Amino acid sequence: QVQLVESGGGLVQAGGSLRLSCAASGRTFSLVAMGWFRQAPGKERQFVAASRWNSGDTDYADSVKGRFTISRDNAKNTVYLQMNSLKPEDTAVYYCAADRSYTVVTGGRPDYWGQGTQVTVSS
Repeated sequence: QVQLVESGGGLVQAGGSLRLSCAASGRTFSLVAMGWFRQAPGKERQFVAASRWNSGDTDYADSVKGRFTISRDNAKNTVYLQMNSLKPEDTAVYYCAADRSYTVVTGGRPDYWGQGTQVTVSS
């Protein structure tokens, strides 16, 4: 099993920045990819970004390209999401996710999920 714990959410004004962290523990040697998803009230959960653990390949949703950056620290088994130029429409619960398959993560069906952290962007 893999456990994921997110941190770093909060309230920020539009145009501001936040950095989310996700620490993985347990059977992390089995992981190939980690990613971030978000779910706004009344909406379906959507893919935000993903990173392949060893190669560093990344993918982003069009809505966050150029504003969000996913990165990782392999030694700490931690993935980050740096969010800049935040907009009110970025308000959501952000979830960390991980899987043994990169395409499973980008496809939105990873096996492992964190508990979520709230990000609120005020206008």
